[in-house]
Amino acid sequence: MKYTAAVITISDKGSRGERVDTSGPAVRAMLEDADFDVVYTSIIPDEMDQIQAELTKCADELKIGLVMTTGGTGFSPRDITPEATLAVVERETRGIPEAMRYASLQITPRGCLSRSAAGIRGRTLIVNLPGSEKAAKENLEAVLSPIHHGMDMLYSAGSADCGQPVK
Repeated sequence: MKYTAAVITISDKGSRGERVDTSGPAVRAMLEDADFDVVYTSIIPDEMDQIQAELTKCADELKIGLVMTTGGTGFSPRDITPEATLAVVERETRGIPEAMRYASLQITPRGCLSRSAAGIRGRTLIVNLPGSEKAAKENLEAVLSPIHHGMDMLYSAGSADCGQPVK
């Protein structure tokens, strides 16, 4: 099944036009290559109320199946994307960021510093990716196949063939 997706870049400099966003377009391309229909993109600043409003809009109003954020997952005082995400989701999906951190640790010991979060709001899966294009692509690659299966489960009436072998 083909699912809708949104890519939200969270960056103060990007939202002011002071930095070119490369991670958002890279994530969009990966999602489209994986047969997601990217129907919404935006660039917003690192502001709690704006992040929460954008995530809520995508889930509640636009009914988008998968929302990927990029940026705001580090240690800077302005990096609040995980807190904004956790404030709007109804159920956490802790395994997704755990898998992304594991994959990152295979590349760099700094992978453990990612504060990404993920969760479900209604029938929308929200996942935080790092802000750098390289890290965003590596993290998404690590979880794209399981995310697609998760979407099948989220949109099914039952187990969505959970016991089937992984492709």
